[in-house]
Amino acid sequence: MKLPGDLRTLLCAAAVLAVSCASTPPVGTVKEAGAWSGQSVVQTRFGPVQGFPDADSTLVWKAIPYARPPLGDLRWRAPQDPLPWDDVRASHSFSAGCTQFSPVMSGAIVGSEDCLYLNVWRPQGSETGLPVYVWIHGGGNSIGSATMVPDYYGNRIAARSRVVFVSMNYRLGPFGWFTHPALRDGESPEDASGNYGTLDIVQALKWIQQNIASFGGDPHSVTVTGESAGGFNVLSLLIAPPARGLFQRAMSESGAALTRSMDEADARAGAALDQLLVRAGKARTPGAAGSVAAGMSPQQIRTFLRSRTDRQIVQCYAAGAMGMTDNPAILRDGVVIPVDGFDSLSGDDYPGKVPVILGGNREELKLFMAFAGNPPWKGDLYQAEATYGSERWKVSGVDEVARRLTSHADQPPVYTYLFSWGAMDAQGKSPMPGNWGRRLGAFHSLEIPFFLGTDTLNAVMQSFLFTRQNAPGRKALSAAMMDYLAAFARTGNPNRPGSGLPEWPAWTPTPGTPRGVIFDATAEAAAISVSSTELTDEGVLADIRTDLPEPVRTQTLEALQKSRMPSSVR
Repeated sequence: MKLPGDLRTLLCAAAVLAVSCASTPPVGTVKEAGAWSGQSVVQTRFGPVQGFPDADSTLVWKAIPYARPPLGDLRWRAPQDPLPWDDVRASHSFSAGCTQFSPVMSGAIVGSEDCLYLNVWRPQGSETGLPVYVWIHGGGNSIGSATMVPDYYGNRIAARSRVVFVSMNYRLGPFGWFTHPALRDGESPEDASGNYGTLDIVQALKWIQQNIASFGGDPHSVTVTGESAGGFNVLSLLIAPPARGLFQRAMSESGAALTRSMDEADARAGAALDQLLVRAGKARTPGAAGSVAAGMSPQQIRTFLRSRTDRQIVQCYAAGAMGMTDNPAILRDGVVIPVDGFDSLSGDDYPGKVPVILGGNREELKLFMAFAGNPPWKGDLYQAEATYGSERWKVSGVDEVARRLTSHADQPPVYTYLFSWGAMDAQGKSPMPGNWGRRLGAFHSLEIPFFLGTDTLNAVMQSFLFTRQNAPGRKALSAAMMDYLAAFARTGNPNRPGSGLPEWPAWTPTPGTPRGVIFDATAEAAAISVSSTELTDEGVLADIRTDLPEPVRTQTLEALQKSRMPSSVR
């Protein structure tokens, strides 16, 4: 039957409206968060969420939105609260990671801008008031996700340590840290800060304050932890005014106290804008694009930048080692991060005066050197670069930060560690099989499964590094490290009376006193010892000049000078 034209128009309009309504979930109302009932459905302020049984007698809630998707006009804005919902959200899968180059498929771009979700694990049962353990993933602030590998899952630590474990995604690369004069038009100073990834983490911590009691967690007992870039971010929270009061303890694993200037970030954003203009056919060369951009109004630049897809923006950057990019991160904007960066730790008013654990791995650089294949792992230069480069990293992320923090009488205790499992001992032996102790040793990220108890290692590496022969010592070391961390998450002191573990001394500024512990193990047992070693950048460079013969000495100094790895605090 042929319908009249006006009726056809009406039915088409109704169909479009129906499709639109069906594709957009209804918006609910913000409510009071519920109390933990022992049930898998939890009422958060923004809506109810369904949890599911997981390994080790835990419950897991996956992909809970802690902020509104940063799309369209919300790109390069401070995060906003999620839109509330009334129906129960039941996510069986973790959310996609944020947009990034793939760490494994060269040049491929993966992830989504709609990525601001977190995950919660807790032990099954009626316990309430559990400490909250927050995990911030690494990846150079340009790759990675909260659940990229099983190493990051929280079931084991939630069950064994009786904590509520929270992990989150945060914006990465040019979506997480990006600033341009034309984008400083927001409604708040945070909108103009460029530190959107940092603000995402702060937003997740605010969500925890508002909602974690619903999962049986104690919002007044929050420990923030992170590895690599996650460690960088933990350290940045110590000096970030918006994070004040949102956590009570902190641990940085292989972090570094490094920030970047707004001028540097502006210049990098300008270069990206030039490339985007060329690719859009608005200029023939980057040089000509600079002239085009100079003639655009701030509104035109904002509109143009937000009209580009996330893939188009990422393509303005080069994929380096494991997909990481050269985008500046943790910016000294004066609002989220002080203009004097980590120099603010020399003053008395930094906001994060909480008990802190700072640590690193003995051979951080071997992971990157092994992937690069240069220098050859059998040569003396390989071990020299790994040893002294890793020591300079420790200066930036551990020793120098500990010195600054403990210079204040009102700073709570600071504890440090050096993770050494896998490195060769004085006799050239390693618990790793074959030559892997020399090739990889105590490499960057290796401590993660020890602290979290997952007994997994970057998906495939466990098959040839975690063996039946080294399992007794490896698992004993992991149990000890988890015991220390469980005590720290409860009291701010890693030493639990009656644990039987060696006393972990707090760092003191007195020369020659204990500085921390060394985590190691033989194939059969844990081997934890106390260390009094304190490094400085000047001392490491002096050791290179004194201890290494030529030409390894000069080659090592040249390699460290070119390295992008941390070596200073700012």
